[in-house]
Amino acid sequence: HGASAKRSLVRKLKMKVLALVLSLSAHGLAYVNKAPRKDFALAATKKDMMALAEANPDYLGQSLGLWDPLGCLNLDFWTLGNEATIGYLRHAEIKHGRVAMAAFLGYLAQSTPVVSGPHAKLPYSGYEPGLTPPEQWDAIPLAGKIQIFGIIGMLESYGEILPQHYCNGGLPGYYPPIKGNRFELIFNLYDPFNWFDDNKDKVRGRQVEINNGRLAMLGIFSIISESKVPGSVPLITGLIPEYKGDYMVPFEADFSIFS
Repeated sequence: HGASAKRSLVRKLKMKVLALVLSLSAHGLAYVNKAPRKDFALAATKKDMMALAEANPDYLGQSLGLWDPLGCLNLDFWTLGNEATIGYLRHAEIKHGRVAMAAFLGYLAQSTPVVSGPHAKLPYSGYEPGLTPPEQWDAIPLAGKIQIFGIIGMLESYGEILPQHYCNGGLPGYYPPIKGNRFELIFNLYDPFNWFDDNKDKVRGRQVEINNGRLAMLGIFSIISESKVPGSVPLITGLIPEYKGDYMVPFEADFSIFS
């Protein structure tokens, strides 16, 4: 009876975690209107994207200009319309760039002895010194991982509650103030200490962020590739420890839904 009850508990836990992950993966569409509003100009046509790309001072902008090999700027996602789709794609690139910058810097930080070395007080149950960044994730208890995903889902949801959505003509990449929305939110996610002047050289600042995000995406995927296939990225061969786990299975160390 004890073994049967344990198996039943594990099955229930699997279903709850699966439901949580699926809900977080779909949250980004929850606030997208079915069709764009018509009382303002979206100003996100393919010609606008060509001008924006050519104005970018990076290598791609100065040499290739607009680079859209898959023709995504001609598509219509979820019947939102082409201009709304372009707004979505612009926002997605900026957001993925920000995540990649956090991931790249996070990998570097977690590789230092300050994070991966011995601690007088363990940062979490199951912590072991000397683990690589992906192994550190595997060592986090399941409850901790669920909390991390829950926080990400909360922040993503707040990022979709906009005065003017990026699919409806809003500014791609804009993240609204969240300070005070809940008692534990004592800082804004963007510029929590009010260090930046939003009125100073906005265009250049956004171009720099896009360029840094693109570089970070290449950087973090180079690290992931080298850790899975040693020697696949010659520039960093021998610098990145091999990882035996699976990056695409975040709960691999806890359970498997399909086994």
